[in-house]
Amino acid sequence: MAFLDKHKAIETNATLLMVLSLLVVTIGGIVQIVPLFYLENTIEKVEGMRPYTPLELAGREIYIREGCYGCHSQMIRPMRDEVERYGHYSLAAESMYDRPFQWGSKRTGPDLARVGGRYSDEWHVDHFTYAKGVVPESVMPPYGFLADTVIDGRYIEDLLSAHRMASVPYNDEMVENARADFAAQADPNADSSGLEERYGEAVFGRAVNVRNFDGRPDLTEMDALIAYIQVLGTMVDFSTFTPVDNR
Repeated sequence: MAFLDKHKAIETNATLLMVLSLLVVTIGGIVQIVPLFYLENTIEKVEGMRPYTPLELAGREIYIREGCYGCHSQMIRPMRDEVERYGHYSLAAESMYDRPFQWGSKRTGPDLARVGGRYSDEWHVDHFTYAKGVVPESVMPPYGFLADTVIDGRYIEDLLSAHRMASVPYNDEMVENARADFAAQADPNADSSGLEERYGEAVFGRAVNVRNFDGRPDLTEMDALIAYIQVLGTMVDFSTFTPVDNR
């Protein structure tokens, strides 16, 4: 009873309650934040991770613009039901070049962290055009207009430069050739050797998807969005992945 009386005194004194609440939050924050300053690296190193190509980055901007993150998360939690449905749980390193990350807090649709390569480009075109035609129970609105919206990448150098300022490791060569790489990735007849040298297997150990993603002659927002979708979860080879101890 004595304890309850003391607790009542705290609840009935707004100033005391505020001071004690601030004290508790401060202690909790210190306990969580201070240890991070003593870690060499808070993100374990994972082979294969690379910055997005210019076309993939443009597709990511479209993904954000259309609010896809409102219904689709990109983080698989380390719980059995999640791993069995979506694949290996998400690694912190997989979001190391995301500004901002797309983890999400709810799922109206499935998690997209491992969607890359699971469906064909044609499936994605049909799904974005009219989702119910592919998944009858879907509540996703149609995005067919993306295939009719041509993009030329005139501002893609600025986009890479902005992400570079946010510590994404785009070098001078990547920024200078951004527009050429942007166009080359969606044109299988173009010379994509420079794109491969900058983002491909020789540097990061993983090949870059180079093809006409939406099947149309023009380079469209649909191409960019599918290029982004098709790379999600494909950079890390989980058949050979082993956690690294950074301590």
